[in-house]
Amino acid sequence: MKRVFLIVLDSVGIGEMPDAAAYGDAGANTLKAAASSPYFHIPNLERLGIFHLDGIGWHDKTGPFTGRIARMREASCGKDTVIGHWEIAGVYSDRPLPTYPNGFPEDVISRFCELTGHSVLCNRPYSGTDVIRDFGEEQVRTGALIVYTSADSVFQIAAHEDVVSREELYRCCEIARRLLVGEHGVGRVIARPFCGEKGAYVRTAGRHDYALQPPAPTMLDQLKEAGKDVIAVGKIKDIFAGRGITQHEAAAGNEAGMDRTFACLKQEFEGLCFVNLVDFDMLYGHRRDVDGYARALTAFDEQLPKMLSLLGREDILMITADHGCDPSYQLTTDHTREYTPFLMTGPCVESANLGTRDTFADIAATVLDYFGIVPAFAGHSML
Repeated sequence: MKRVFLIVLDSVGIGEMPDAAAYGDAGANTLKAAASSPYFHIPNLERLGIFHLDGIGWHDKTGPFTGRIARMREASCGKDTVIGHWEIAGVYSDRPLPTYPNGFPEDVISRFCELTGHSVLCNRPYSGTDVIRDFGEEQVRTGALIVYTSADSVFQIAAHEDVVSREELYRCCEIARRLLVGEHGVGRVIARPFCGEKGAYVRTAGRHDYALQPPAPTMLDQLKEAGKDVIAVGKIKDIFAGRGITQHEAAAGNEAGMDRTFACLKQEFEGLCFVNLVDFDMLYGHRRDVDGYARALTAFDEQLPKMLSLLGREDILMITADHGCDPSYQLTTDHTREYTPFLMTGPCVESANLGTRDTFADIAATVLDYFGIVPAFAGHSML
């Protein structure tokens, strides 16, 4: 049976794209920033060829590499998780999803309050950890929902679990998702429950994302329609609003995500195992933690030999990213507009450097090509 394991290292960009300045990201380079840390050590990714990718002139290219590699250019407009994953799966976005640097319009908030029965606090761009620090006490006292956004296309709702149950928070998010369509169709509505005492509030593992439906068929849809398995690990199910998925494996962070991936490697199926490892972005990129980012990359690299040993003779492993989030970038704490890596290996894969590709959608075309399926979108196989 043929299996493809596609792992998205969430936000591991490899250098600014030509239009990065238009997004406020001139000079961003997530991988280079992580490499500046003494905790950065990725010999297995190096053997696959990560430092042989186009544009990485800041690191020695010593010895041969074993992977089939490429630098990926994002053809879509944006630098969001949803847009990045959609393009990886074959869907282009010709305009950025809406963002709200001044908070959401009053008519949107009023309608949200009317439909949920809750009042709202904050309603402006905020760091997720700072917002519960600054508004958490008032939220606990009043029961109002903390609504905030970021530079991404998100409508985030935070509440203390002892005040607003997860079930109620999720209900409010579902209402927001139905409300936020058309002109205000944000990429994701995100539940952000927290717990703890005043001065020590922390976010819990109850995060849940409610994404827009992809506007066109994806490789997931095509694989499922062809009778193949599509296993979603981590937040992949949320990103694609559950569409095109036959099995979901919940995973709240990198460690859990890798545990579920190893379980899938030992599972018999034919099709795609699509994995998102979120900690690079959520815990280290946005928080501008260079050493933490480097440690996370090192930890992933240390697990690569075990992963490769579990590949069957017709299995393929693909490693990529959806955007950047340079942990050393000080102008913002947002995602950064960067090229991403593509590393492919497996017993049936020949090594080659395929240069710079025009779109992330070449990844989806490659997956479908391996299963003999003609893509319903523009993209070129890298097999």
